[in-house]
Amino acid sequence: MADIDEIRSLVVGFLPRRDPEAPSSVLGAGNDDIEVGRTWLRRAAEHGLAVPKWPVEFGGRDGDGDEADLIGSVLSEFAVPDMYPFAVGISLVAPILFDSGSEDQRRRWLRPIADGSEIWCQMFSEPDAGSDLANVASRAELDGDQWVISGQKVWTSRGPYSRWGMCLSRTDTGQVKHRGLTMFALDMQAEGVEVRPLHQMNGDTHFSEVFVDEARVGRDDILGGEGQGWGVAMAVLTHERAGLGGSGGGLDPSGGYGWLDRLGTLGRTTDPVWRDRAMRIYVRQRVAAWTATRRQAEVEMGRPDGSGGSGGKLRLVEVYKERTALMRDALGPAGALVDDTMVEFLTGPSMSIRGGTDEIQRNIIGERILGLPPEPRVDKGVSYAELRRQGMV
Repeated sequence: MADIDEIRSLVVGFLPRRDPEAPSSVLGAGNDDIEVGRTWLRRAAEHGLAVPKWPVEFGGRDGDGDEADLIGSVLSEFAVPDMYPFAVGISLVAPILFDSGSEDQRRRWLRPIADGSEIWCQMFSEPDAGSDLANVASRAELDGDQWVISGQKVWTSRGPYSRWGMCLSRTDTGQVKHRGLTMFALDMQAEGVEVRPLHQMNGDTHFSEVFVDEARVGRDDILGGEGQGWGVAMAVLTHERAGLGGSGGGLDPSGGYGWLDRLGTLGRTTDPVWRDRAMRIYVRQRVAAWTATRRQAEVEMGRPDGSGGSGGKLRLVEVYKERTALMRDALGPAGALVDDTMVEFLTGPSMSIRGGTDEIQRNIIGERILGLPPEPRVDKGVSYAELRRQGMV
């Protein structure tokens, strides 16, 4: 295991020191530059710094949890680029490949994910299948040795610049809607794939709608096995909630108190009303940090972590929205002219949608942690084809 001085000497060669006063980008907000992150990942892969627990052949360093924590503490000293463009590949696709991918798939995709040369997106939501993810209508039909996929996806983050997409499609309409689904790795540059960016109110174009018209996918590009798409999707969403509810999501539960110092420079912390408002947010942020620490400890002990991730995400979203509103109010009308303040404030509402809506997270907590009865379902045990015939989907 490397020591802290060795790790620091590796990083100092290609990353500047972090300026605590400099504005930071959260989940790609206001920043469409992917090359700075790609450059960092390419250099990091030479020493396994970005994904230290991965095998060396895939861009890691065969490290354990202690070494990963050590590297993380060193990287906190430096201006690491916003990894939002690369998060799907690193945090969602890679765990699926390690758990259920073939050796060939790991060799094809893990190293390009680690060094940033190939970006992935997540193609789950559809116009008629948002919160009801099992209502996916995109279809895939087998034609010889290839699958032919057609359908429409929406709210596909990173779609405009991704090379690959995890595409959930229906391969058997005779099954109930949670079954008969398969997860494909879809080449976003393939014939029949059209990506249309969606402009957000904060100026970003990370979201997109994707139209797939008879795009062809090889049998070797199935993730997790034919008909196993629902299980793969649930695993992906578990990793996503955990990432957004912990340090991996870019919301920074363990630190990120520069906003409090900034509030002080504006003279607001001497006012009891402003101080009370700030301390409420500070306390919630500390609770979110402790929640993330507990969740990580549970993961290391081998306990399921999906529901804990839901609680963590809810807390951090609340903190983010309240903090950005506080800074907007503290700056007054001039805040509209401060780019990072307004971008963060306008990004706030999206935090309650991305990675699973707040309502979905509360359902998960209610059913899986509190043991409350699930919502009534009239589609249980009915095939997707029959639901379509009856106009229920």
